[in-house]
Amino acid sequence: MKYYAVQVKTRGEEKYIRLFRALYPSCPIRIYFPKRTLSVRRRGAMVQTTPAVFPGYIFLEAGEEEPIFLYHWQFRRTDGFFRFLKSNQNIQPLEGRDLETVLHFVKKTGPLAVAGISKVYFDENARIVVVDGPMAGLEGNIVKVDKRKGRAKIKLDLYEDSFTIDLGFELITPAARPGLKL
Repeated sequence: MKYYAVQVKTRGEEKYIRLFRALYPSCPIRIYFPKRTLSVRRRGAMVQTTPAVFPGYIFLEAGEEEPIFLYHWQFRRTDGFFRFLKSNQNIQPLEGRDLETVLHFVKKTGPLAVAGISKVYFDENARIVVVDGPMAGLEGNIVKVDKRKGRAKIKLDLYEDSFTIDLGFELITPAARPGLKL
């Protein structure tokens, strides 16, 4: 399978996917839009939100039997489309570190599912240890941890550009740590 990145209108990703599927229901290419769960305080109450992991981007999965070049005009004609990455004239599949980053979220969430809250604890050196969830495997990319808000700022790289996102976590108690005997 090959994966491609498409830039679409930010905060219009779901609308773009719905419109594309309505216009071209027989297109066999799978579309992924990874999202994450965050707890946000609004008017003094904690509310669950589901922002995008990669705002303004959707990802396409195409096999060898349905190359992206057969369908790229349908994607370009759909309202909200900006460009394929690297460019519309040079459509390249994701590879290397970019592919690993995208697959980390695509495989954990599915096409339109949401990456949940990670379960973590802090070791004796006050370092974060991820037990389960979307932060697993990204410990080396953690830039900042906010215990009060239950968020970790993660640095991600995509197409030679770095950006940070917040991922939520739930602190587990010492008794719930795996392998710990009391």
